[in-house]
Amino acid sequence: MSISGSMYTGISGLQAQSQATSVVSNNLANSTTTGYKSVSIAFEDVFYSKVYAGGTIGQVGNGVTTSSLTTDFSQGAYESTNTVTNVAINGDGFYIVVDPDTDTTYYTRDGGFTFDTNGYLVDSHGNRVQGWETVDGSITGGLVDIQLDNSQSPPQATGEVAIQVNLDSTETDNTASSTTPYASLFEIYDGTSDPALDDSRYAYQTTISVYDENGAAHDLTVYYDPVTTDDGSIVWEYTVCCDADEDMRDFAGTDMADTSGAGMLVTGTLTFSSSGDLQSMTAFTLSDTPTDTTDPLAAENWVLAEFDDNGLPVFEVNFTGAAENQEISLDFGISNSDFATGTGWNTSGGIDSLDDFTATTTPDQLPAFNTGVLSTRATTSTTSSSATYTLSQDGYAPGELTDISISENGVIEGSYTNGQSQELYTFALADFTNTQGLYSEGGNLYSATTDSGQALIGTPGSAGFGTIASNSLEQSNVDTATELTNLIIIQAAYQANSKIITTADTLLSTAIGLKR
Repeated sequence: MSISGSMYTGISGLQAQSQATSVVSNNLANSTTTGYKSVSIAFEDVFYSKVYAGGTIGQVGNGVTTSSLTTDFSQGAYESTNTVTNVAINGDGFYIVVDPDTDTTYYTRDGGFTFDTNGYLVDSHGNRVQGWETVDGSITGGLVDIQLDNSQSPPQATGEVAIQVNLDSTETDNTASSTTPYASLFEIYDGTSDPALDDSRYAYQTTISVYDENGAAHDLTVYYDPVTTDDGSIVWEYTVCCDADEDMRDFAGTDMADTSGAGMLVTGTLTFSSSGDLQSMTAFTLSDTPTDTTDPLAAENWVLAEFDDNGLPVFEVNFTGAAENQEISLDFGISNSDFATGTGWNTSGGIDSLDDFTATTTPDQLPAFNTGVLSTRATTSTTSSSATYTLSQDGYAPGELTDISISENGVIEGSYTNGQSQELYTFALADFTNTQGLYSEGGNLYSATTDSGQALIGTPGSAGFGTIASNSLEQSNVDTATELTNLIIIQAAYQANSKIITTADTLLSTAIGLKR
């Protein structure tokens, strides 16, 4: 190899170390960049020249060139933040973002997301984060922009009310009836009067708010009064009523609100043991096919209630004028585990409707559940003062979005002013067969290439994808100490290559001086 060839070899070394310096400097410059992945450079020798020496052929190298730039996609450390939409991936995967102007898809490990003025979840460049809409815990449809607008949590009509009270067993009968003692309150009820039941005619009452299908609240009031029995059994009658003006049920083509039955929803009895534990109950509701179509309070129109799938008696209300009545289950703390056999009722006493009650009806003749199951929160009747312990129902009004949370499985859940929570979106993650084939776009963004292969898309925590950590950002994985050490090595290599050039220059100067 000529002396000038040695100079070119040295130049190649200087160029290689200059490139290495650029790589290291870029790593150090991005040592605090969120989600940045460090890059390492590797070199290889270039072509060789043949040299004949002593009858054999040798080879002399002609310098160095860059063989590869490799990105280290290992996970960086977490940095805690106070922003719930700052998310870090614990494991493999990239967030998917789309430029709304060009529809170009990018991939990133930088989870520093925020909501823009239109409610889109975006990165620092305005690219929209992709995910799936989530309904009832399951993702639906294809990938969409994650967007939270001024959405509401839809209302839910009340489907069940649960009541736990204690009824003072020392109370006296306020509404005795000589004909139907177990339906005395029902007998004197008049929905056209105000009030429909005078407060002197019952011993205790509880009121609970329920919701119609539009999310409006309505009061249901339960009136209780003890029944005088010949054998000393503890039996209370009850009625469940709503405001008569709000009763929009239809009775044989007549608005219920215009009748004496306005507001009367269900009536029945509660039977207790001598120790005050609930033993059985009855529930009578207005028949769908009334016998007497002129009087909604005709005793023969009120029959034993049907049961829901949990073995609770059901009554109907209508607050909105809807074509279908709203069904509500009544839970005093006892349910029927054998509601599917027959009507679900044991009517050995011959009572199927209020019309079957007589002045001589005894507690033993009252209908009962086929198989009653008592809960730990059942209504009682002891010598303690009457009191309400628990009132609950499962309906709610519409609610405004107040906050969000993000689970480790990437589910974005909204919290609403009505106390409800709702799963809204699930983050989408992408991974690649060859991550080294990704093209760095800058701005912490990558794009797919033919070398990387198509993106494999899935949900966080599944099929090899990492989980999501909210209120966290992934730090750069640059090791400053390593990079500074590399810089020392590069500097030494650069200096050594520069010596090649100065040495070759000296040799050329000596050769040129031979002509003097």
